[in-house]
Amino acid sequence: MKVLSVVGITKSGKTTTIENIIKELNRRQFSVGSVKEIHYENFAIDTEGTNTYRHKAAGAAPVTARGYNETDILFPSKLPVEKILSFYNQDYVLMEGVTDYNMPVILCVNDIKEIEQHKKEEYFGRVFAISGVAANKYCLKDFEQLPVINSVQNFELLADIIVDKVFELLPDFPPDCCNLCGYGCRGLSERILKGLSSREDCKLSEAAVTLSVDGKHIKIVNFVQDILKDTLIAIVGNLKGGKDGRKIELTINR
Repeated sequence: MKVLSVVGITKSGKTTTIENIIKELNRRQFSVGSVKEIHYENFAIDTEGTNTYRHKAAGAAPVTARGYNETDILFPSKLPVEKILSFYNQDYVLMEGVTDYNMPVILCVNDIKEIEQHKKEEYFGRVFAISGVAANKYCLKDFEQLPVINSVQNFELLADIIVDKVFELLPDFPPDCCNLCGYGCRGLSERILKGLSSREDCKLSEAAVTLSVDGKHIKIVNFVQDILKDTLIAIVGNLKGGKDGRKIELTINR
């Protein structure tokens, strides 16, 4: 699954950009999901007095509203990006306004001044294209080797860049937790977008220990792999027929 975020201030053209990307990726036969970040502290889909609100107030979590044309699962907290993405299996997931995860970014701005403001943010190193009002209305040209694309008139070109640049989602471990590639997860993303590294440089793809839960692969950082590996080898080594085994597989049904 390939994931990217479209970032920018209110009225910078984020939603228009995402709409046109989704339509063009769909036209190319890719499946697309989306996530919209709401920057409003009191935002809630459910309202006081509804039956689902009463379920929640009584202590149910999560609460699901199942209708003829739509099913909404209401969680009582802000979910981390990893948890949200566990519900997706599309080719691409586009996030609007999400900045707290390791993913490529399209920046939407009104003018160059806003670009300079975004340059102070950690995610700017993962920006691979600029769009929004500055490109759609004011014909801003390329900025410091970043392509500036009009998402209304040149949506096909923007989709070309996405298909070329956006890679399978990397993990987002802190550098002190996993730094096997030598750059950290976010540093590796920046290098891939600049053409200096490849997705295969993530060493977790060469893991000695792999874990799947209900068929879904779970990434494990290096030191946790070592703990699991050493513990399991020690246990199996004391069993008859287990001492000289080269490959150990364990399945737990619960």
